[in-house]
Amino acid sequence: MNKKRSVLVLGLIALLVIVGLFAWLLTGLFEKEPPSAALRPLPEFLSGPRKFTLNIADKGRGLRSFRVSIQQGSKEITLADGSFPAQGLLAAEGVPQFESEFTLDPHALKLAQGEVDLLARVWDYSKRGGGEGNMTLLSHKMIVDTIPPSIRALSRMHNVNVGGSGFVIYRTSPDAAESGVYVDRIFFPGFSGKKDPDDEIRHCYFAVPHDIPSQPKITLWARDRAGNVTQISFPYHIRKKSFRQDKVELSDGWIERLLTYFSAFYPLEPEKSSIDKFLKINKELRRENDGTLNQLKEKTSPERLWDGVWLRQKNTANMARFGDHRTYYYKGAKVDEQDHLGVDLASVANSPVQASNHGRVTYADRLGIYGFTVVIDHGQGLASVYGHLSKIDVALGREVRKGDTIGLTGETGLAAGDHLHFAIMVNGVPVNPIEWWDDHWIEDNITAKLAVTE
Repeated sequence: MNKKRSVLVLGLIALLVIVGLFAWLLTGLFEKEPPSAALRPLPEFLSGPRKFTLNIADKGRGLRSFRVSIQQGSKEITLADGSFPAQGLLAAEGVPQFESEFTLDPHALKLAQGEVDLLARVWDYSKRGGGEGNMTLLSHKMIVDTIPPSIRALSRMHNVNVGGSGFVIYRTSPDAAESGVYVDRIFFPGFSGKKDPDDEIRHCYFAVPHDIPSQPKITLWARDRAGNVTQISFPYHIRKKSFRQDKVELSDGWIERLLTYFSAFYPLEPEKSSIDKFLKINKELRRENDGTLNQLKEKTSPERLWDGVWLRQKNTANMARFGDHRTYYYKGAKVDEQDHLGVDLASVANSPVQASNHGRVTYADRLGIYGFTVVIDHGQGLASVYGHLSKIDVALGREVRKGDTIGLTGETGLAAGDHLHFAIMVNGVPVNPIEWWDDHWIEDNITAKLAVTE
């Protein structure tokens, strides 16, 4: 009796094992988890040949095959495909993961302008679906845009001095997302000529830097959202200018007074000599401060804020000109060279300083070699700088009107005597302020162009 019971139990156990193995085999063969797939990049636009990467994997029976295609309307074109050999128990498994790279060229495939679907299909070795396996489908919509935007100058006369400013009015096609002027590799953005940002007429102030090494190439430039670029020339004439050479003799007494001022806020190595400390200020701190001024271009208003000729400070005499090339000597030896990128104006000590035109204050604080400094944004990339002040009377973000008092002259920073350092920047590039004080220059180079094109 016990023997029969033992045989029965063993039989049941064997049956359960067989059923379990069969269930495990069926579950494995008919597993339902689809493969994973990732496609990159996923651009919004397709303007030229683009490389893509497809990563696929399957944790179950492995990968069976994949196909990548592009579909536009009723047309579907295969871009990449592949299959994987079966392996494992009952030849039911494929490879666990795979990476494929392919290039999509809209010109070679003769795709039309407009929307397309990028499709990626991946199958595994599951026996589900009549043996076809689980399938994963990725779909990404893109817009084929291979036509660059158009751009053309509307204004005609563009005479620019080296170290001076220029102004061009141009029109773009509606698809242009960004546009402006390149002077060699320096970019000057264009701004809407009207309050409507969708208007296709653009205004662009640009500059020919005082230290440009050779005759620069000036071009109009536009780019659409797809990345297509148009760059064309337009009529211009550059007038060469020479700048004054200035010799500066450094004395120990002046250097020591200067170092006493700077040591309160600028770290200087105590073991260094006085002249080395001065050179660090004149080179490194100057470069850092000029970088700060340049970055303020990012805060410019897209609208024009200024109006009419710019004010020159009252009852002042020129102490230094724009573009003066200063050579520094110490004890008879040449130790440094720097360019003066503004105009120094002197009157009586602590004279009121006026805003040269309407705008908004984007800087009002100490600024290294420039001492207490105010910067006013006049819109569309134009800004004015007021340095060496003894007092600042405006706060950051304040709107000012032409003639408003913004502070008092002084001798803070790298200054020898009480005066105002006045500068004008076009998209961060210093230009000669004298042009902006000249109502005839403004009429010929800006106002007359606006009258013709508007």
